[in-house]
Amino acid sequence: MTFNNACQYFTNAFPVWVLGAGILAMFYPPALTWFQGSFITYGLGVVMLGMGLTLTVQDFKNILIYPRLILVGVVLQYSVMPFAGLALATYFELPKMMAVGLILVASCPGGTASNVIAFIAKANVALSVSLTTVSTLLAIFMTPLLTDYLVGSRLNVDAWNLFIGTVKVVLIPILLGVSLNTFFKKTTEKLLPIAPPIAVIIIALIVGSVIGQGKAEILTAGPNLFIAIGLLHLFGFVLGYIISKLLLKDEQVARTISIEVGMQNSGLSVVLAKQNFGQMATIPGAISALTHCIYGSIAVYIWNRKNRKSEKR
Repeated sequence: MTFNNACQYFTNAFPVWVLGAGILAMFYPPALTWFQGSFITYGLGVVMLGMGLTLTVQDFKNILIYPRLILVGVVLQYSVMPFAGLALATYFELPKMMAVGLILVASCPGGTASNVIAFIAKANVALSVSLTTVSTLLAIFMTPLLTDYLVGSRLNVDAWNLFIGTVKVVLIPILLGVSLNTFFKKTTEKLLPIAPPIAVIIIALIVGSVIGQGKAEILTAGPNLFIAIGLLHLFGFVLGYIISKLLLKDEQVARTISIEVGMQNSGLSVVLAKQNFGQMATIPGAISALTHCIYGSIAVYIWNRKNRKSEKR
């Protein structure tokens, strides 16, 4: 097995590593709680830098190839999830900071893990990357605005501070990555194989750390928090698929948009929650990372099984 193949296999097992980190954190928190504070902030910056390293100026031009598909995906991303988050937080009467964390993660862009799931599910990977890129860049404005609008009745949100935090963690690392890929192509090509595995490790560490730190709150939160987060991502996957299939009449595109809408950048929500609202608000983001990975794996199994059946006909 080549080094590149080993990196690919490791990355494809993303749900396993995240789930393992979550379980380890519940049984022995000190194993992962050391990864906190600036480690989490800079760690997510490294993940966003890795995403930037995979992008070129041409990729941004390629977005123009899918304007209608991008529009549908982004609109669903920033409508279905945030308002579902608000509705679920209200219906299940979540504690204030848990509700804020749920709404924040619902208002975040699609995560880079969605690109991995899209690849394994044989969806449209180019479209997946384009959707993740556009929704991530729009997050600089959309995540603070949506969070401020939807959380405003529960808490006084400093939208400007949320905006600045998003710029630091998202925009700057991505622009740095694109610049490196543009001006130092040969060096970037050597780094590309290890970027996804590093991203997987960092996200697993973030999830494990937050779950470990919030173990007591998680155990006392009751089933409502878990049900709300489970339904949030279920709505994202199902509504993303149904609405895009009805509008665009394309199975592969519908699967891609379903994955993008259903899988949030939970790491970003954890960092922003920690910086703006405190430890309690980070917990929904950590549980969300586990949840959407499980749903993504289920979607891969279902769709790949359907693909095999279609090939036999």
